Amino acid sequence: MSEARRPRPPLVRPYLATGGRTRASRPLFDVLTVLHAPGDLPVGDLGPDHRRLVHLCVGSLLPLLEAAAAMRLPTGITKVLVADLVDSGHLITRAPIPQAGPTNRELAERLIRGLQAL
Repeated sequence: MSEARRPRPPLVRPYLATGGRTRASRPLFDVLTVLHAPGDLPVGDLGPDHRRLVHLCVGSLLPLLEAAAAMRLPTGITKVLVADLVDSGHLITRAPIPQAGPTNRELAERLIRGLQAL
């Protein structure tokens, strides 16, 4: 598809979705932060982007980056929406699982020898 025919994303929408805010109320979110919506709170009073994000996360565990992609919003804007929804109780977050460190080869070999001795 040529550049001229590619639909352009809306220029003002992210600004409106966050009420003009560009920073989340909590700096704790990583792009791999896992989102979950219990779905037990009413969403009628939420804005359309907030509501859509809650619906994406009901009954699933979704990384923030995937939620941003599904909503076609920048991750920074999505972080602001997530912070709002965590503050209101509509979303629960979990930090990403940290990457495992290198295996201690000596400890592993001692463990294997000990198990073989049994």
